[in-house]
Amino acid sequence: MHDIVDTAVAAGTFKTLVAAATAAGLVETLKGAGPFTVFAPSDEAFAKLPAGTIDTLLKPESKAKLAQILTLHVLSGKVMAKDVAGKTLTPKSVQGEALHIDGTKGVTVSGATVTAADVECTNGVIHVIDHVIMPKA
Repeated sequence: MHDIVDTAVAAGTFKTLVAAATAAGLVETLKGAGPFTVFAPSDEAFAKLPAGTIDTLLKPESKAKLAQILTLHVLSGKVMAKDVAGKTLTPKSVQGEALHIDGTKGVTVSGATVTAADVECTNGVIHVIDHVIMPKA
């Protein structure tokens, strides 16, 4: 079993997420002790963003904004699918903004659908989502 970053790299469907985490300076954090729960947008999810968005976010001058977006996808602690099944929760992300998790009909996170759940890692868990969650502010 690998940490969150190495698991994402090995999956091969999170190239954009890994590039973004690297550009935002978050790789070391996500390789840290945790535990973390990461709602990981797939490469397909990033591809749904307006044209040019990813290129702009990966520029050095966008590092703070990119970190804000990515940390919105992370919770402190390990939250498994069974922990949210049948519930509605609003935990605070590492970024500080609350996420709306609805586990009553499948699982959605602030409007993004979880397409694969409970990918266990040595320092937490990854849940794959189909959209990038953008900060409200």
